[in-house]
Amino acid sequence: MNDMSVETKRPMAASRDASDPALLRPESPLPMPEQSFGSRIQPPPRPPQRRGYWVARAAVVFGATLLTAAFGYELYNVLAFVQLTPIQFVFLVLSTIAFGWMALGSLSAAMGFLPLFAGDSADTIVLPPVDASLSTRTALLFPVYHEDPARIAGTIEAMIEDLAACGEARSFDVFVLSDTRGVDAGAGEEKLYAALSRHVAAIMPVYYRRRKDNNGRKAGNIKDWVERFGADYQHFVILDADSVMAAEPLVRLVRAMEQDSRAGLIQTVPRLVGGTTLLQRLQQFACNIYGRAVAAGIAFWHRDQGNYWGHNAIIRTVAFAGAAGLPVLPGKPPFGGHVLSHDFVEAVLLQRSGWGVHMAPSLPGSYEGMPPSLIDLVVRDRRWAQGNLQHLAIVTAGGLTTMGRVHMLMGACAYIVSAVWGLSLAVGLVLALQGQQMIPSYFKDAKSLFPIWPVIDPGAAIRLFIATMAVVLLPKFLGLLLEFKRSLRAREVGGPVRAIAGVCTETIFSMLIAPILMATQTVAVFQIFFGLDSGWKAQRRDESGIPLREAIGFHWRHMLLGLVMALICYWAYPELLAWMAPVLAGLILSGLLSWMLARPAGPVSSAMLSTPEDRSPPAILVRAKARADEWAIRLAPEAAPSQGLSRAAA
Repeated sequence: MNDMSVETKRPMAASRDASDPALLRPESPLPMPEQSFGSRIQPPPRPPQRRGYWVARAAVVFGATLLTAAFGYELYNVLAFVQLTPIQFVFLVLSTIAFGWMALGSLSAAMGFLPLFAGDSADTIVLPPVDASLSTRTALLFPVYHEDPARIAGTIEAMIEDLAACGEARSFDVFVLSDTRGVDAGAGEEKLYAALSRHVAAIMPVYYRRRKDNNGRKAGNIKDWVERFGADYQHFVILDADSVMAAEPLVRLVRAMEQDSRAGLIQTVPRLVGGTTLLQRLQQFACNIYGRAVAAGIAFWHRDQGNYWGHNAIIRTVAFAGAAGLPVLPGKPPFGGHVLSHDFVEAVLLQRSGWGVHMAPSLPGSYEGMPPSLIDLVVRDRRWAQGNLQHLAIVTAGGLTTMGRVHMLMGACAYIVSAVWGLSLAVGLVLALQGQQMIPSYFKDAKSLFPIWPVIDPGAAIRLFIATMAVVLLPKFLGLLLEFKRSLRAREVGGPVRAIAGVCTETIFSMLIAPILMATQTVAVFQIFFGLDSGWKAQRRDESGIPLREAIGFHWRHMLLGLVMALICYWAYPELLAWMAPVLAGLILSGLLSWMLARPAGPVSSAMLSTPEDRSPPAILVRAKARADEWAIRLAPEAAPSQGLSRAAA
C-alpha cells in the first residue's frame, strides 16, 4: 500500500471528486497508459495452446460456409429459371449473406450443445472449488449513472453477507463509482451509500466516489479507479446496476485467477432474472433455454481468446492497467472520440498482450436484469450499434490477434446484417412489382425457333424453405432437448410440457419482434454511417407499463412501413402475403405489441415462461430484493432524487 497518509491524499481526491473524500480509502496509484492502435507490439511468451484450437474454429467456419454455399446454389436455381437479372443477383447476394450469418450462429450453438448434452463442462479455464482461503485481494466495482441507489445498496449488502457467510469477506472491498450528474441526485446517492458504509463497516469496507467530470463514460470511470486505487488489488470484478453475484462464483473466480497466472479476464454468463413484464419473461426464458448452448458454443471455439461483455467478469488488475488503456479515437463521433463499446476492445487489447480471456458458461450464481420494455431495449440497442460499428475503425490496428479481429467484426456484422436483411426484403418487393408489371420474354434472341418457358423449380423452393427454417430453429430445438434432460433429471412434474409451451410462445413473439428490431437496427446503421451520435443516457430498469398512445407514437413509422409493404404484396401477388405474414404482422402490430410487452406478464404466461430461478429463487436474489426494499423504506427521501428518470431521458 502507498505509505502516504490519508490526510495528504484526500485534498487531491477532493479536486477530482464531487463527493466527500472521507468516503474513500487511501489511494494506491497504478499507471494505466493509453495504448496505441497504430503500433505492433511483441506479446510476452504464452504457454502452449491446447491442441485442437484450429479444429473447433475450422469446424464452425467450414460448416457455416458449406451451408451458405448450398443455400446460395438453391436460391440461384429458384431465381435463374431463364437468366439471372441484375436485381435478382442483388437479391441473391443479400439473402445469402443473411443466411450465412444465421448459419454461423446456429452451428456455434450446435457445437456448444454437444458437451452440455454429454454432461461436460464448457468452461475454458479450470474453476477450483471453494475449499481453500484466498491469498489475494479483490475489489467489487459498481459503476453507476443515475441508478436506483436503494437497489444497489441492497445488492451490495446481500453480497457482503454471502461472502461473510463463507468466510471470505476479508478478501474483498466494495467501490461504488458514480458518474451521476446533478447536485440533488448526487447528494441523495452520497447520503445513502454513506449510510450503507457505516452499516456494514464491521464486515467489509464500502467506498463511494462521484466524479466531477465523467470523461470517458464507464471506461473512464474504471480507469480512474485503476489509476487511483488499483495497486492494492490483484483483481477487480465489474458489476452493473442490475448485476448480482453470489459468494461461491466470486470466490471460485478469484481462485481461478490465483491458479492461472496468465489469465487476464474470466467472463461469466449471467442468468437473466427479476423481470416482471412480458418482454422480460420472454427474454429470461430464451436465455435459460437457448442461452446455455449458445454460450457454450462461443466458448468452444473462442477458447482463451474470448470476449468481455462489460460486467459480471473478473479482471487481473495489472493486466488491465498495462494492456487496456483506451485512447481517444481521431475524428468526431460516432466513429471518433471515446470508445463506446469499450468491453470488446479491452478484451482484444488483453489478447494482444498475451493474456488469456476466458469464458465460464457453467458457473452458477451470476445474474443480471433486462430492460422492461421494447422501447427501452431499442434505446439501449442504438447505443450498442454505434459502439460495435465504431470497431470498424479499430479492427485493422496493429498486433491484434485473429480472434480479436473476428470479435470486433462479428459485433459490427450483428447490426449490419439487419440492414442486409432489410435491404433484401426491399429488393424482394421490387422483384414482385417487376414480375407484376413486366411481360415475360419467351425468346432469348431473334434466332430462337422455340420459346423458353419460365418454369420455377418447386423442389428447390421447398428445399430452400425447409433448410432456412431448420437453421433458424436449430438453437431452439437444441435448447429444448437440454431442458428436457434437465427437467427429467430434476423430476419436475410437467417440465417437458411447460418447456414445449414456452418455446412455442417465445418463438411466436420472437418472430413478431424480429422485424421491429430489423427496422430499428437498419435505421441505426444508416444514422451511424451518416454521423449521428447516440449520446449517453441513463437506463430504466424496473418500471413496467407504457401508455398505448406512447407506444404507437414510438412505433408509428414501423406500423406505416408494414401497411405499405402489405399493400405492395397484395397488389403484386396476393399469395406473397402468406410468405411475408410474420414480417408484416410484426411491423403492423408493433405499437400494440410494444404496449403489451411492457405490461406485467399474466399468471399463465408467467407459468409457461418461468425459469428455475423463478420457481425457486436463489437465496442471494431473495436477500438482495429484501435488503433493497429495506433501504428504499429507510432512506426514501434521500434516494428519490437519483431516480425519477423520465422516458425522454431514458
